Amino acid sequence: MAFKSLNPDGIAAPARQYIHSIDVPPNCRTLYVSGQIGRKSDGTVPEGAAAQTEVCWENVVAVLRANDMDVPDIVKVVQYLTRVEDRDAHFEVRDRFLGAHKPTSTLLFIAALAESEYVVEVEVVAAKSA
Repeated sequence: MAFKSLNPDGIAAPARQYIHSIDVPPNCRTLYVSGQIGRKSDGTVPEGAAAQTEVCWENVVAVLRANDMDVPDIVKVVQYLTRVEDRDAHFEVRDRFLGAHKPTSTLLFIAALAESEYVVEVEVVAAKSA
């Protein structure tokens, strides 16, 4: 079952790799994935936005797959960064994980995350035919 993606006329085109809206058809399972931080399974936290984004997305993919889903099932991404200057490094990693897939997307710059060592957090919503 395909999602209906739309960039409506009359508004600016997306600035990056995302779509303005996705219509999820009836009878789909919806999965809400908590914000994933750059902490590895061994408890270590790599330094820098690119390395932490890599771990965030590895964690997101692991949660999706544990729920019989994968990246093409993502309909919404919310990203939190603590530093504006990390935006490009973050998107480079994110876009590699997304490939050609274009979910809806929100990016927020915030003062801090749960612990001072974290500089990025990624949460997603995914949907798949039931």
